Amino acid sequence: MYRFKPFLIVAVLTLSAFLTFGCANEKKEAENSQATTEKAEKAETATPKEMQVGFIYVSPIGDAGYSYAHHLGELEAAKLPGVKASHVEAVPEGVDSERVLRNMARKGYKIIFATSFGYMDSVIKVAQEFPDIVFEHCSGFKRAENAGTYFGRMYQARYLTGIVAGSMTKSNKIGYVAAFPIPEVIRGINAFTLGARKANPKAEVRVVWTKTWYDPALEKDAAESLLDAGCDVIAQHQDSPGPQEAAQERGVYSVGYDSDMSSFAPKSHLTSAVWNWAPIYTYIIKGVQNGTWRSEDIWWGMDKGVVGLAPYGDMVPQDVRDKVGAEQAKIEAGHDIVFQGPIKDQAGKVVVPQGETPDDAALLGMTYFVEGVVGTAN
Repeated sequence: MYRFKPFLIVAVLTLSAFLTFGCANEKKEAENSQATTEKAEKAETATPKEMQVGFIYVSPIGDAGYSYAHHLGELEAAKLPGVKASHVEAVPEGVDSERVLRNMARKGYKIIFATSFGYMDSVIKVAQEFPDIVFEHCSGFKRAENAGTYFGRMYQARYLTGIVAGSMTKSNKIGYVAAFPIPEVIRGINAFTLGARKANPKAEVRVVWTKTWYDPALEKDAAESLLDAGCDVIAQHQDSPGPQEAAQERGVYSVGYDSDMSSFAPKSHLTSAVWNWAPIYTYIIKGVQNGTWRSEDIWWGMDKGVVGLAPYGDMVPQDVRDKVGAEQAKIEAGHDIVFQGPIKDQAGKVVVPQGETPDDAALLGMTYFVEGVVGTAN
């Protein structure tokens, strides 16, 4: 009976040693885990090294419009720990933008944001010369190892403002003062038209191209030509409030863009499709600070708070607001309903079949006008 005792003693000793070893390991792992947690907490609470961040704007900042909206994002970015932000405004696209980009890079800026489509080639060229600097180009499609792109799904907000315009027109003629015939602008016009015709199938959107981003006098003149043609709502893809002012002077309604333009035409302004660049700028800057930044194409929408609507004018009825609110809720929930088929082009050809939705590549390369637009996409 007792012959098994030596084996029992060995087993007990072995088990004891195992438990002791296991406890020691557990203690060591706990200490390592705590050290890792403390290190992460210190990294989060530590003040980042000061970083110069630059912004280049195609038009004057002013108090409304595209560059103004970007500047509001810059001001939010400047509140981040360790960030020192500055900008250069009214920089023409082309050689001038290349010069400004290079000057910022030589001064040691860590991140440079180029905010206009026409800066694209300059960004890629200068990025190759300064591989240790992060470049970000707004609305473009060319990237490099140290150059990414960013934009927002403004077509979502355009669609909603189209519903407002289509609901408010009496003549069924809506004017649209447009900048350049590039996919970004064409996509916005199409989304606006789809919204207008959802609210009012008889509505048509008449487009006039100015081939400018910021020219208040010319853009106001373009709006007046549309008013002369019988349009009683004026929308725009322009930086200046010129079209808004033209609408108010004629006693008709208007839809702004980029920022809330109600102060320029309080009696006419229905709403605006507006930008909020702060979420994107915060994301990019924090990525550079913590070492997680990578070159990518960022295209965020209403669900991320990058695009939205300005407050409604008092003249917009509650039933119209409710109609827009229902569509907005779908978009914010992640259902991008704007370009759901069936959709026809100007010639009546089905370009998006029933039940289908174009992918991002198709949206980003859009060069045709949908049914309901009067004008040419070039």
